[in-house]
Amino acid sequence: MLIAAVLAAVTAYGQLRQFGEGRQRFPTPAVATSDSFDGAWHFCRLAYRGRAWATDYPDADYNFSTRLSELTKITVSRTAGEVRPLIVRPTDDTLFQCPFVMLWQAESLWLSDEDVARLRQYLLKGGFIWSDDSWGTFAWQNFEQEMSKVLPGPQYRFADLLPTHPLFHTLFDLPKVPQIPGISYWWRSGGDTSEQGADSAEVHVRGISDEYGRLMVLSTHNTDIADGWEREGVDPVYFRQFSIDSYAVGINVMVYTMTH
Repeated sequence: MLIAAVLAAVTAYGQLRQFGEGRQRFPTPAVATSDSFDGAWHFCRLAYRGRAWATDYPDADYNFSTRLSELTKITVSRTAGEVRPLIVRPTDDTLFQCPFVMLWQAESLWLSDEDVARLRQYLLKGGFIWSDDSWGTFAWQNFEQEMSKVLPGPQYRFADLLPTHPLFHTLFDLPKVPQIPGISYWWRSGGDTSEQGADSAEVHVRGISDEYGRLMVLSTHNTDIADGWEREGVDPVYFRQFSIDSYAVGINVMVYTMTH
């Protein structure tokens, strides 16, 4: 059912044209200002101080925003018919107008004292951060270390999300989060999915919750969910094997953040 819905949405939108034509080009998402928000939903990308904040940018942001508007009843912000993903920095006041922000490649994440204070305030006021496309031990250790500055222990600690967690069942029933490789690695390796061999063989879905059980931070580690969005029109095999599941995960996360 999901594969038919996503394929129909992709085809109807006309974004694919033909598989293999290369990446779709989009306008560069704007750095958010106070005038950027109109009450509808925006994809908010966190521009942190590390080198890799722009991974999968901007195709993932545009593609996911479009599919979310087509596959759910969430009203996604548009200008002249085009979806409007945004960029926010940890110290921007506009951060607090994004109920959800996403970051990539946590191995390069570095937060200043000012970043830490603002992100702590954001999360404790109801915000949500999703980290994706991090692989291996070093990336996990760096993300855990940086987030421990924002939400220090022992009160706040990462815990594995069990398959019974409502995030896995908000809209689509997901038995697990799949391992999705970046398409370049998948091509180069002849179909392998673990980008760092034995060090990234197992997908980990971890989160930090507040004292009421509200999930504030989500990490999908040893998988690249957003590459399934970014590369939806590049390769038909990759699309069917990975993009369908990547949208199921992303839509569940978005619906969860909007309802909890």
